[in-house]
Amino acid sequence: MRLEGVILPVTTPFDETTGAVAPVSFRDNLRAWLRAGVHGFVIAGSMGEAPLLDESEVIQMVEWARDIVPPEKILIAGTGAESTRATGRAARAVAEVGGDAVLVRAPSYYRGRMDPETVRRHYETVAESIPIPVILYNVPQFVPVDITPGLLAELGAHPNIAGIKDSTGDLKILGAHLEAAPEDCQVLVGAGSKLYAALEMGAAGGIVTVGCLAPQLAVEVYEKFRADEAGQAGAAQDRISSPDTKIVRDLGVAGVKYALDLLGYVGGAPRAPLRPLDEKCRAQVRSELSRARLLQGEGDG
Repeated sequence: MRLEGVILPVTTPFDETTGAVAPVSFRDNLRAWLRAGVHGFVIAGSMGEAPLLDESEVIQMVEWARDIVPPEKILIAGTGAESTRATGRAARAVAEVGGDAVLVRAPSYYRGRMDPETVRRHYETVAESIPIPVILYNVPQFVPVDITPGLLAELGAHPNIAGIKDSTGDLKILGAHLEAAPEDCQVLVGAGSKLYAALEMGAAGGIVTVGCLAPQLAVEVYEKFRADEAGQAGAAQDRISSPDTKIVRDLGVAGVKYALDLLGYVGGAPRAPLRPLDEKCRAQVRSELSRARLLQGEGDG
């Protein structure tokens, strides 16, 4: 599997009355993002509120998505769980409904016991028990168990481990992962504000939330960079960097969902215990979108 391009870690819209996942809104969002030329999707990632979803909801969303996401676009699902058994079970279920790969965080509840050897065995056991590739997920802001460069060098050599998403936002760590990754192990950046820099360093692409807000611009960064049109790639990067920092990083799920509502997608409220934004933060979102010329009539997004 080649992991490359701009992959969107999509949000999960919920029905305002029942609180269940809203299938029509979910599919409408996917269709709109597909029209922008993105290269794939992650269902049930951090921005998709994965810890707040039932396993059955994740499987159902993958099935809904596969109905409209063409086979040339990669469809990934987050299936990380605290037990190796549960992680493998969810991954096999994703494969059965058409998922192409799974994004797997490290277990962290028993953090003190999660030494590199334990984490290595966890990932290898999952990879050997499922029919689709594993993508490692390094996200220390949520999961305090690091996938170190040394561990990546070992795991990346496994034939069913396709790559890693590095969401540290630290280019030094990204560089160390790029240096450590075996030849067939792809490194994807998770911070949209670092997409251009990551591509310069050798990353295969990015799983970037800001691409949900500005899919055409995120794709432009990637495609123009690949076409050696650095000026245009840099200009697109300039427009998405601040929204990535001020909305995605600083305001999280609620901020991204409110931004989507303003941009004509379906965002909606996050699932409890997460809360919607207050008015001060809403004003920040509106300001950032306007500054980046992403609102209707203010430029292509």
